[in-house]
Amino acid sequence: MSAVLQTTGPAVEPVANHRLSLRRFGRNRLAVAGLVVVVLFLLFCFAGPLLYSTDQVHTDLHQVNLAPGGSHWLGTDAVGHDELGRLMFGGRVSLVVGLAAGLLATVIGTLWGAAAGYAGGWADAVMMRIVDAGIAIPALFILLVVSAITTPDTLGLIVVLGLVSWLVPSRLVRAETLTLKSRDYVLTLRATGGTHGRAVTRHILPNSVSTIVVAATFQVADAILLVAYVSYLGLGVQPPKTDWGGMLSAGLTAAYSGRWWLIVPPGLAIILVVCAFNAIGDGLRDAFDVRGRG
Repeated sequence: MSAVLQTTGPAVEPVANHRLSLRRFGRNRLAVAGLVVVVLFLLFCFAGPLLYSTDQVHTDLHQVNLAPGGSHWLGTDAVGHDELGRLMFGGRVSLVVGLAAGLLATVIGTLWGAAAGYAGGWADAVMMRIVDAGIAIPALFILLVVSAITTPDTLGLIVVLGLVSWLVPSRLVRAETLTLKSRDYVLTLRATGGTHGRAVTRHILPNSVSTIVVAATFQVADAILLVAYVSYLGLGVQPPKTDWGGMLSAGLTAAYSGRWWLIVPPGLAIILVVCAFNAIGDGLRDAFDVRGRG
């Protein structure tokens, strides 16, 4: 009976700890502000077009390069697209790719890091040398090579970003796993006949939730920046689709002619969203106290 209590007890502890962490997060004003910014941008990009409908597919050469005004709140671009509508349209791609790629990278990194840390020995050494080799190659370089070879779509960007961004989360989860696998409740589970898979899924991963969540927020911010980099260089999603990086690239030359509305809004959107996700990540890290756990 005592063995059963030992193996089932730790599953309750993380729930209480996570509730306390959420209360700590709620007291972090900067993190809460970041969460509000992200929610507002999600509403702006996905619900905004329902209230402010524009045509972002067809060109209108009679409405090109109009300054902000009553009919076009943020003006129009070089082919007559409404800039406010395009900001919503492009934000969908940036946010979807960032969120999906960050989630994919975190899932891959979590599974890889947990497997490496729990296996230990030569398997851990080989798996982590693969991670070290991958980190040595800049992710932006890989993205540029892939984008030059093929024309990426939204799904392609998500897959490529996820496959080049999982390395850092894997190291974080592996470090957490090395600590957790020597805990009493894991050793007790193994001594009572529990499988390795049960030890990982029942104890290692649930007790690593804080590390995984914090890593995911930073991965989303990094993915949004990487999409902006690639699109700014003209290698992102192709017209009529766009994202905030593509809007920056298209409006760069126009900015020298005084058409600031083509570059300031997407630039501010990228800065605000990336800073918001970073603030959320910092707030979660402090709330869960990842660095202080042993």
